[in-house]
Amino acid sequence: MLDRLDHALRARPERPAVLTATRGGAPRVRATRGELAELSDAFAAALHARGLRAGDTVGVAVRPGPRALAVLLALWRLGLRGAVLDPGAGPEVLRARLALARPSLVLADAAAQAVAGWARPLARRARLALPDLAELGPVATVGPRLPGCAPGLDLGATRAGVPVHGGSDGDRDDDAVIVFTSGTTSRPRAVVHTRAGLAAGMETVSALFAAARPDEPVLGGTFFVLVPALTRGAPVALPARSPRVLARQLRRLRPQDTYLTPPQLRDALGAGARFGGRVWTGSAPASAELLGRVRDAGADEAWGVYALTELFPAAAVESREKAAFEGPGDLVGAPLPGVRAEVSAGPDAQLLLSGPAARHRYLGEEPDPWVRTGDRARLDGAGRIVLEGRSKDMVLRRAENIYPGLYEPALHVPGVELGVLVGVPAGDGDERLVAVVQPRRGTAEATLRAALSEPLRGMGTARPDALVFAEIPLSGRSRKPDRPATAALAAALLKGGRT
Repeated sequence: MLDRLDHALRARPERPAVLTATRGGAPRVRATRGELAELSDAFAAALHARGLRAGDTVGVAVRPGPRALAVLLALWRLGLRGAVLDPGAGPEVLRARLALARPSLVLADAAAQAVAGWARPLARRARLALPDLAELGPVATVGPRLPGCAPGLDLGATRAGVPVHGGSDGDRDDDAVIVFTSGTTSRPRAVVHTRAGLAAGMETVSALFAAARPDEPVLGGTFFVLVPALTRGAPVALPARSPRVLARQLRRLRPQDTYLTPPQLRDALGAGARFGGRVWTGSAPASAELLGRVRDAGADEAWGVYALTELFPAAAVESREKAAFEGPGDLVGAPLPGVRAEVSAGPDAQLLLSGPAARHRYLGEEPDPWVRTGDRARLDGAGRIVLEGRSKDMVLRRAENIYPGLYEPALHVPGVELGVLVGVPAGDGDERLVAVVQPRRGTAEATLRAALSEPLRGMGTARPDALVFAEIPLSGRSRKPDRPATAALAAALLKGGRT
């Protein structure tokens, strides 16, 4: 896919590739296809001139957009392994992750360096501004430099003799990318995808997003949206950060496909956004109610995509199929082509996934063909995946194990923006089960309390001990519900007499 993208960009260099939005939502060309190919060539030449060779690791802390995509293409061309770094993770976490990945070079834009607090020390030494990290390699600035940033990457390096590593079959088992996921500061965990696995994942996405109108725009900001869309000739618009501007952007652009996270969808709907074509969402749970609202707002189809850092994507379900599901749990759809799904034996009933797009291994560990998702699940009679909650989110109440994910879909009645079940300590190792519900703007709590009475009764022995209304804290890049913070909030509200 990345090889085909490189050829596709050069075939129509004058066409727009990446769009951004003005405050009024009008599309603005951020980069043409030719400019993207040219930037990729310049990055490849600069990295090769610095002595980087196939198999070396390059840390990448560059915001999504043309530069980040050009860096990815350059790494792919040279056979380099990219380690995706989150500059906002904090010094201790960043230190542990860099110690594990040991990049030969870190590429960072000025914003990433500012967020990470690297700028001042980098003015003294072009190295990571974290204690005792000088041995982990230098830093080079990608894009405009600000005062205190590391020296810029030399984009004037000669391009003669730069190898093309991307097209050979013999390198398909080589590492392509490292993405950090769970783990602690002392023991970070990093997912390693090979070149073959990364290519398989992008092929799956391309088949899922297949469109009949290659020149019409797509709205989305992730690599798994950018690469397939640009390969088939569609320009990609990066979503505006402001919900109001995003709503205007959708109106002006009228994309054939839109990919937004559930929080972005909720914010856009709150700003009065109208949709069209197909809308896709993932990275965090998407309820049938949310997908239904997207279709009510004009989308022809609204899809929930079940994906993990270890396997993207794994399954998908359209809003009408999800809404028609009446059993307990969260239907996320049938496994996509090539994906195998099994449920482990025993009480944890954990979902196991495998397939060509699955991660090869965790960095520092042996390869394993099966991804242990941490999700409790079952496969229904049609072979579809039904999630029953995260194993680690289990609540222990009166010696009964309660998995919130099995019951949370019932909380998403009309007027509910977001709803979760959390455990609050009740003494002697027991917990109270609390439903925390975030009302949609303009919906009265009394109305929601009445609408929720029947769903709560229908939970049987898992009926919550209390119902509280509050804005649910979110965390991480995908802005998933922060369960520990929500549990602490629920405990404080109950202590204050809010039930």
